[in-house]
Amino acid sequence: MSTDATSPDRTYRDAISELETLLRRLETENVDVDDLTANAQRAAELIRFCKQRLRTAEATLDRVFDALDEEDEEPADSDDDSL
Repeated sequence: MSTDATSPDRTYRDAISELETLLRRLETENVDVDDLTANAQRAAELIRFCKQRLRTAEATLDRVFDALDEEDEEPADSDDDSL
């Protein structure tokens, strides 16, 4: 799971999994200071990545729902009146 947080191959699920692993390490009492710093920095990268993925997903969903709302507001076809 050492894929760069900005890699196009990185998935949200992978990032969350790695973040959970890092957090478990950080919660132990036997954390080396050097490891603590590196793990905290990596966790920050992963959090930024996840926040960006969530923002992107939210924007996409907003566009989808707006398009559905616009479809609902369009007037019905006038072809039905000719029957």
